[in-house]
Amino acid sequence: MTLVGVSGAAGRMGRFVAEAVADSGDLTLGALYDPGAMGAVVAGRTVTPDPDDLTGCDVIVEFTRPDVVMSNLQTWRRLGAHAVVGTSGFDAGVLADLEANWIDGPPNCLVVPNFSIGAVVMMRLAEVAAPHFSAAEVIELHHDHNADAPSGTSLETARRIAASSEGQARAVESTELAPGARGAVIDGVRIHSIRLPGFVAHQEVIFGGPGETLSVRHDTTDRAAFMPGVLLAVRSVASLPDPLTVGLESVLGL
Repeated sequence: MTLVGVSGAAGRMGRFVAEAVADSGDLTLGALYDPGAMGAVVAGRTVTPDPDDLTGCDVIVEFTRPDVVMSNLQTWRRLGAHAVVGTSGFDAGVLADLEANWIDGPPNCLVVPNFSIGAVVMMRLAEVAAPHFSAAEVIELHHDHNADAPSGTSLETARRIAASSEGQARAVESTELAPGARGAVIDGVRIHSIRLPGFVAHQEVIFGGPGETLSVRHDTTDRAAFMPGVLLAVRSVASLPDPLTVGLESVLGL
C-alpha cells in the first residue's frame, strides 16, 4: 500500500486528510508532521516536529502556510517523496520558482488550488465561458481564518480566464472613491475577497456582455467535500507524466 505522510497534520485540513487516509482502505497513514503541535494526537497517531520522521513515505500531503511551504517541499523532495500540495498562495511567481527547482523527477509534485471536484468543474466552466464575454469578475468568500486573500482558487481562475480570452473590455472603469473598492487585479481580472465567520469556501464568477450576464458559482458547505479530491491526488501523483503539475484537471480528464 502507498504510505502517506501529512505535513501540517494538526491544522483543520491536515486533520481531515489524516483521517481520510486512515479510513481509505487502500492507503496507509504514515508519520504526521507539524512543528507547532508537538505531541498532538491526530487519527490515533502522535504528531512529530521532526520532518525526517516522514522518511519512507511514498507521498506527503502538504497543508501548511505560504511562508513555509517551499522549504517543506525541498525537504520532501530530498526524502524522495511525491508531494501533493494544498497550501494556498501559489501565485504565478511562486509557481515559477517551484518549477525552476522541480524541473525533473521523480518524485513528482502536484499543486492543487482546490481539491473540491465541484470547484474544479466550476473553474473549467469559467475557462470555457471566458472567450464569449467581454469581461469577468471573481467574488470569493471564505471563513475569517483563511490564510490569504485572494484565495488560490480565485488566482487560478483569473489566470485561466485571462489565458482563454483576449482581455477585459469595459466601456468605463469606475474611479475608486475608497482604495480597494474595485478589488485586486490579477492578469486583468478583478477579484473581490470576502472574509466572514460562517463561510467555508465559496466562489462566483460573473461574466458580462452586451445585454446579458452569466454567473458560475460553487459553494462548499463542509470540508469533507475536499477529501475525495485529496485521495484522488494521492493515488495519482506518482503516475503523472510531468514532474510538476497544477490542478486536478489532468487527473479528472478535464
